[in-house]
Amino acid sequence: MNRTVGILGGMGPMATCDLFRKIVECEDVATDQEHVRVCIDSNTEIADRTAAILCGGSDPLPEMIRSAVRLEGMGADVLIMPCNTAHYFYDTLVKYVKVPFLHMPGETAARIADKGIKTVGLLATDGTIQSGVYSKAFEKRNIDVLVPETDEQKEVMGLIYDGVKAGRTDYDTARFIEVVNNLLGRGAEVLVLGCTELPVAYDMWNFDFPAVDPTLVLAERAVEFVRKGGNEIK
Repeated sequence: MNRTVGILGGMGPMATCDLFRKIVECEDVATDQEHVRVCIDSNTEIADRTAAILCGGSDPLPEMIRSAVRLEGMGADVLIMPCNTAHYFYDTLVKYVKVPFLHMPGETAARIADKGIKTVGLLATDGTIQSGVYSKAFEKRNIDVLVPETDEQKEVMGLIYDGVKAGRTDYDTARFIEVVNNLLGRGAEVLVLGCTELPVAYDMWNFDFPAVDPTLVLAERAVEFVRKGGNEIK
């Protein structure tokens, strides 16, 4: 019997779909039955993570805990969560489950370190940047992190919320492209797509900047984890 990956999703639904698709696509199998089993709880009752971290918004943790426990009860052997900002709550969340729970920023930092990259440009929500979930992971690997200037960050948030989350394929990306070029000009070797809506944006608007996709890293690690019976969290 195939071991099971549990996806704690709904943050947002498109990002959840993107992760599931990447799990399927990264497997080298010939039949349906050879794929890993995947359980998904796309829990759209989970409150906005950035609002909770920065503005005293509704606490997303109770619903996140419910989803994690639910997925464990469904037989998940490992849990993953396609929301970078939500990893601010990771240390508390993992206390409520017994199965391993992969840490997306940590896995991404490990992958980038393996490539010998020393400086990255982080594109993420305000909550992810200010929570430090990526800066802490990269600091452990001696990787420097560049972030957009304050006015530039508004353009990143606009693309995420008014573009991808709103489903607007007509969103004007010109100012976002300027932000990216500025990060690369400041010395970023690659961009880290540190919001799970950003890989979706790359597909929607055919961006071709050098980038690392944490969603893909997480998909590949989840498959590797269940295929090899792993238990190491990076």
